[in-house]
Amino acid sequence: MKKPPKKQRLSVYLDPDVMKNLADYAARRDHSRSLIAEAAIASFLSPDAAERQEAATTRRLDQLDRRMTRMERDLGIAVETLAVFVRFWLTTNPPLPEPAQAAARAKAGERYDAFVTALGRRLAKGPKLRQEISEDVGGTQETE
Repeated sequence: MKKPPKKQRLSVYLDPDVMKNLADYAARRDHSRSLIAEAAIASFLSPDAAERQEAATTRRLDQLDRRMTRMERDLGIAVETLAVFVRFWLTTNPPLPEPAQAAARAKAGERYDAFVTALGRRLAKGPKLRQEISEDVGGTQETE
């Protein structure tokens, strides 16, 4: 009966950071560093390594695509919100007579500062507008 071939020894020089990561990973998995290194080398040399790398890249691209879709949606909400506000403001606020414009400008400065303060608070801790708007706005509503 033939004995299975013994594993062969290989000496490798690793950067200290790589060696630390290897030791940490081996300790977390409760495996030897040699076993982890062997598996990593086998994975690197396997013929399907390119396919796995392509799959990982595809997953990352899909994630980026979803993020871009959300960003486009959020930007669309912001633009529509601003357009609706400007239209509403222009239709409901008549122009002021000349003598009242100076007082209105002073009051507008105060109101603008209060607006910026409130916006800062909301951005820091409050719910975002996009979280308050349903994903299916404008779509068909399901009946229960």
